[in-house]
Amino acid sequence: MKMTKIYEGAHQWVMFGRDENKPDNIIDSNQYIVRTANKCLLLEPGGTELFAPMMAAVLHHAPVDQITDLFASHQDPDVISSLGLWDQALSNAKLHAPALWEGYIRNFGCESIEYVPIPDNGETIKIESVELQIIPAHYLHSPCNFHVYDPQAKILMCGSVGSAFEAANAPVFVERFDVHVEKMRAYHQRMMPSNQAKRAWIDRVRNLDIDILAPQHGRMFKGDDVKRFLDWFDSLQVGTGV
Repeated sequence: MKMTKIYEGAHQWVMFGRDENKPDNIIDSNQYIVRTANKCLLLEPGGTELFAPMMAAVLHHAPVDQITDLFASHQDPDVISSLGLWDQALSNAKLHAPALWEGYIRNFGCESIEYVPIPDNGETIKIESVELQIIPAHYLHSPCNFHVYDPQAKILMCGSVGSAFEAANAPVFVERFDVHVEKMRAYHQRMMPSNQAKRAWIDRVRNLDIDILAPQHGRMFKGDDVKRFLDWFDSLQVGTGV
């Protein structure tokens, strides 16, 4: 599993993914951690099949007793089906996840981890001195869905928005936006069901200062490609794929 530091200051952001040893019939996904001096927040912990390499990768950055918080944007198994295994591995952790999906997510196993429900209008998660804004992204693609914005690092972990599927050896960041859009088009047209919800999210996100868009699948966007993506997504008619 590849590890890429995408921000390093008073705290760190690290992206994990591109597991070349995963089964071919398992969707590849990106996981992220926010690492402070004494705590670690795991964003989108991933599916059951990826738990072992993901745990090994995270332990390079934080001892297990400092993994204190997890975040799930929505209820899909590629995001959170490893929860039961994390539940056994962590002794004192919290899962920040949508209030709507608690009854569903607990089916993956949530006995020792404390479930902290996120209200529909979002909230702020504080990890030591780092304050992360939980941004509503409802219907993109889940009816109750959230993204994570770090105003200090200028990173928006944008869940399914911006996702694409390609080989494990693909670059970490988008290199040619005009080529990359064709890897995203069909997915966004089919998986994003509402133009109204899409425009509400874009209006909200355009007010944020973003250097990196970090989706759940595929390459990240940085610099001018952030605006290019927002413009492209704004013009795309969604809910049309079959």
